[in-house]
Amino acid sequence: MRGSLLEGKAWRYGRDVDTDVIIPARYLTATDERELGSHCLEDLDAAFASKVEKGDIIVAEENFGSGSSREHAPLAIKGCGVSCVVASSFARIFYRNAINVGLPILECPEAVQGTKTGDRLRVDLGSGTIENLSTGKTYQAQPFPDFMREIIALGGLVDYVRRRLGA
Repeated sequence: MRGSLLEGKAWRYGRDVDTDVIIPARYLTATDERELGSHCLEDLDAAFASKVEKGDIIVAEENFGSGSSREHAPLAIKGCGVSCVVASSFARIFYRNAINVGLPILECPEAVQGTKTGDRLRVDLGSGTIENLSTGKTYQAQPFPDFMREIIALGGLVDYVRRRLGA
């Protein structure tokens, strides 16, 4: 399994960041995650897609990913290089879509409250720990079970099923 230790700069957002903000509907004809990623969050933060670096981490408050059930939203987040999302809570369908496309997400309200844009975070998917390297504080999220970490590590549910079937 691919390494479960992620590290990057935090991009902090508020509550109710919905799928229409994550990837505006005008781009839904695209299916390539890099193309989607070039428009990620542009209606909320016009500079995000051009400034985010591979491995960076989105941190958001409650109800991240609410709205329509499009898989384009977690694909856009992956496509711009974000390594994971830490939020106080996720919309249920976004949570499932994120796992299905191999995007790690962790719920941890304490980590969200203790993080500012620009803080450096280290996330251990195996243990569920989120360390804010800028403040020295560590937070505990519920770690994923092994099979979900494997789905994420393999890039999503399709590749996981292919591997299980021996294809």
